[in-house]
Amino acid sequence: MADGHEVVVVGSANADLVVRVERRPGPGETVLGSDFDTHPGGKGANQAVAAALLGGRVALLGRVGDDGHGELLRDALAIVGVDTRALLTTPAPTGVAFIAVGPDGENSIIVAPGANARLTPADVDPAFLAGARVVSLQAEIPVETVLAAARAASDAGARTVLNLSPVPAASTALLGLCDVLVVNEHEAGLLLPGAARAPAALLALGPRAVVVTLGADGACVADGTGEAFVPAPRVEAVDTTGAGDAFTAALCLRLARGDGVADAARYAVRVGAAAVRSPGAQASYPSAEDDLPG
Repeated sequence: MADGHEVVVVGSANADLVVRVERRPGPGETVLGSDFDTHPGGKGANQAVAAALLGGRVALLGRVGDDGHGELLRDALAIVGVDTRALLTTPAPTGVAFIAVGPDGENSIIVAPGANARLTPADVDPAFLAGARVVSLQAEIPVETVLAAARAASDAGARTVLNLSPVPAASTALLGLCDVLVVNEHEAGLLLPGAARAPAALLALGPRAVVVTLGADGACVADGTGEAFVPAPRVEAVDTTGAGDAFTAALCLRLARGDGVADAARYAVRVGAAAVRSPGAQASYPSAEDDLPG
């Protein structure tokens, strides 16, 4: 049972293979980079770790492989107190993300889903979602599994936050099931051209509220009461990997504790800004005791 969980994350767990480059390659081009580092990652695992570090009671439902990367991910989740009873093991490679980070801190990412692609609707246990205040979903797992989790969360009375990244072809079926849709500018444009800076337009697609993240600029928020711009504090970006996941995790945690969407986003932009100040994803996330920028 998920009794006592503020946030249950249903999503991916990847090993991040990170290399730093002077510039990201163009088509057909080879560039030399640094030695690569291996870090725990994946949108689902990142959000679970970030929310737990902020003091949340968090669980992750997902799949990893029966390999060293799977062990790395389980250890990283356990050390911060994430409930991994619903993190299943499958005889397949753990998901891997290949990440090139440029000198400006921006990144390019290719994901090999591995075990994440084996997470099926049958793996979504409604009893595990029951009692959760917020269920956080992303799209690095099969869309039919995301749909099953969204329906189960709705039936359980949980608030559903959908970080629609990447944007799947069947995304329209999901939008009517989510209480809060979180997308970046690019993803907003894929859903509806011109919606990046006008998130209220996305409400017509079905979500009850929309948050469009704007990177260093902050976020735009829209719900039934109108739109609001939430500026982000200025920081020197070292590595943006996983910063969006830190934002979404903080948003989910504050929603679980009763904040409105705009207030939750004001906290989330500070957490996201903190996450870009050092390398890596999970290793860069602030704890509840850390001073946040802004």
